[in-house]
Amino acid sequence: MTLLPPVPQARRAALSVAVCAGLAVALTACGGEDPDAGTNGIGKLSAAEIETKAKTAADAATAVRLSGTLVSKGGTYKLNMRLKHDGGTGSVTSKDNTFELLRIGKALYLKADAGFWNPEDGKGDAKPGESDDEAADKLDDKYVKVPEGDPAYNQFRGFTDMDVLLGGLLGMQGELSKGDRTKVGGVRAIKVTAGEGAGGTLDVSLEGEPYPLQFARAGGAGVLTLGDWGKDFSLKAPSKEETVDYGGQLPKTNSQSGSSGD
Repeated sequence: MTLLPPVPQARRAALSVAVCAGLAVALTACGGEDPDAGTNGIGKLSAAEIETKAKTAADAATAVRLSGTLVSKGGTYKLNMRLKHDGGTGSVTSKDNTFELLRIGKALYLKADAGFWNPEDGKGDAKPGESDDEAADKLDDKYVKVPEGDPAYNQFRGFTDMDVLLGGLLGMQGELSKGDRTKVGGVRAIKVTAGEGAGGTLDVSLEGEPYPLQFARAGGAGVLTLGDWGKDFSLKAPSKEETVDYGGQLPKTNSQSGSSGD
């Protein structure tokens, strides 16, 4: 049997270093990647710091698209709104109705079908009269300018107010903790939970600005998705042909809309 010649000690040491270096590279490639590589770095922060960063980014944004469900005063509403600081536009759907809202500055318009303007209470206790039917037909699928003095003005306006909606809907309740990394609409995000999830769960973007991307409200009060942060859009008043000015106060409606901030 032929014995291999002995390897000099220096050569053995160099070989050992090379093998160790190769193993380190292999281990890093297989499962030791930095989860924060290529992100905005907020994944390294505490839960409270992430929430603060998200609120700061949201407060500084000029526009946002907000969609999802909102549970308020016993009713469930589906929102699809585009908002900026001087107005907003979109739709709100309740159990019985869908209506569109458009606000430009203080001018607020509401558009719905005749069923929305029907004063029936849904229980058969009040039935519309002939004049009610005529009013509902007149307002059907028209933009109705909501008078500022009408009791419904602030309620409907709240759905179009970016600051009110974000301030009222993105509240966390309880001790904060950092959750898993995930994706919302294909964007990498990190979860922040309050009260072990019972106080709300917020998904914050790990890409670019740390905007809130999704929020599950406390107590099962709805799930909202937020996007198009900072993306401007135009707000145009409806034409005279599309608009009805009802006067000082709106007629009764069959809407069961709750407060947008609850």
